[in-house]
Amino acid sequence: MTTRTPGSAPRAVREDGAGDAAESAELRAVQAALRAEHAAVYGYGVVGGRIGEERRAEARTAHDAHRARRDVWQRLARDLGGAPQAAAAGYALPFPVADSAAAVRLAAELEERAAAVYGDLVRATEGERRAAAAEALREAAVRAVRWRGGSVAFPGLTERADQPSAPVAPQT
Repeated sequence: MTTRTPGSAPRAVREDGAGDAAESAELRAVQAALRAEHAAVYGYGVVGGRIGEERRAEARTAHDAHRARRDVWQRLARDLGGAPQAAAAGYALPFPVADSAAAVRLAAELEERAAAVYGDLVRATEGERRAAAAEALREAAVRAVRWRGGSVAFPGLTERADQPSAPVAPQT
């Protein structure tokens, strides 16, 4: 069961009727991963519309992978007692995507952002969930390398001041 106050997102209510105002760090990280996957699914829709024929299959495969991960994180959010974050109607892209070259740059950016969020998820989880998060980070980092044509020293780790990574922002 969920409750909602005006202007707020739904929050879980325990079976005893008491609201759990503070989500666990693990649930917050799962919700961030879910938001990143929603953004990636949207972004790959844009990539697919602009990418050249020679990389279209690669974009389709990545889109399918992000849809599958999105579904995993939705189930996990529910398992952790939360209401899975819904996708936004649209997302602001980091730059205009007018041609195939820009579509390739966007795909690399989507993967880098997903990897950063997965780094946070790895830190917030344990056991099998941590293994799944690490696998998601690895997959995103490998896709980023393929799109970018080169690698970075520590994929998923970004320079930041104790701030969790943010996916592409929803349009309002």
